[in-house]
Amino acid sequence: MRHSPIKDGAKLFCAVSQKSNAVEFPRRQFLHLAAGAATLPAVSRIATAQIYSTRPITMIVPFATGGGTDVLARIIAEHMRGSLGQTIVVENVAGANGNIGVGRVARAAPDSQTLVMGGWSTYVANGALYTLPYDVQKDFEPVSLVATLPSIFVAKNAVPANDLKSLIAWLKANPDKTSWGHGGTGNFTHVVGVLFQKETGTRFQLVPYRGTGPAMQDLVAGQIDMMTSDPATALPQVRAGAIKAYAVTGKSRISSAPNIPTADEAGLSGFDILTWNAIFTSKDTRKTSSGGSTLRLLMR
Repeated sequence: MRHSPIKDGAKLFCAVSQKSNAVEFPRRQFLHLAAGAATLPAVSRIATAQIYSTRPITMIVPFATGGGTDVLARIIAEHMRGSLGQTIVVENVAGANGNIGVGRVARAAPDSQTLVMGGWSTYVANGALYTLPYDVQKDFEPVSLVATLPSIFVAKNAVPANDLKSLIAWLKANPDKTSWGHGGTGNFTHVVGVLFQKETGTRFQLVPYRGTGPAMQDLVAGQIDMMTSDPATALPQVRAGAIKAYAVTGKSRISSAPNIPTADEAGLSGFDILTWNAIFTSKDTRKTSSGGSTLRLLMR
C-alpha cells in the first residue's frame, strides 16, 4: 500500500529527537498542519474558460535557482504562458527555508497576480518549526497540487561505497567525519537526513544551504559528501557521472531512472517518503472580482 506523503511527513517529523543535529517538533501542531495540507488535491487541475488579467503574473520560488522547486516552477510557468497568453515571471526569493518568499505572497494583493511554488517544507515543516509573520493555513489560497515525488540518495564520487548498504557501513565506520548537505533547516532534504541517521544509527554533519541547487553544486565539487535530492536536480548529475546514486525514497523505482533501486530494495526497509509541491496565492483571492473569477484558470 502506497504511503501518503502527508502522513509520511508527520511520521518523519515526530520521529526526530533532540540529539545529534536534530530538532524536536511539536507533534500536535505538525499533525494539524499536515491535515490542512491534505486538502490540496481537492482543488487541483481545475479549468475554467474565463478572461484573465493582462498584467504579468509573478511566480515566487522561495529557494535558490537550480533546485527541484525552481525547475518545477519554470516548467509550470512555461505551460501557463501558453495557456494564458501572457507573461509569467519566475522570481527566486530564497532564505529561511522559504519563509521570505512565501511571506511576500502572504502580503500580496488578492488578485491572483502573485503566486508561490510552495511545498511540504514551506507549508508543513515551517509552520511547526518557526514563529511566522503569517498563518500557513489562513493567509493563502491553494491553486493546484502540482507533484508528489521521492528523493534520491546521492554522494560525491570520492565516497568509496557503491551501494546503500556499503554507504551505511562506511558512515558507521566514520561517525561525525562526513557531511550531508541540505536545502535549509526544516527543508525536506534536511529532515530526511535526520531520519536517515535515526534509522541507520549513523552520525554525520548536517550542512544547510539556501536550497538544494547550491547544495548540489557543492556535492559535485566535492565540498560535501552526500545529500538527498529531488530527481530533477540529481539525475542530470548522475547521468553525467558527476555523482553517485544509491536509492530512491519511494515505493517504486523512477521510470526515468529504472536502474536506481528503491530504499527497500537497497536494504533500508520501510524508508518510503515522498514530498509534494503546490501552487498557492494570497488569501481572499477567491472573494475578489479580479481574483476569484480567474483563480481556477491558472492550471488548465
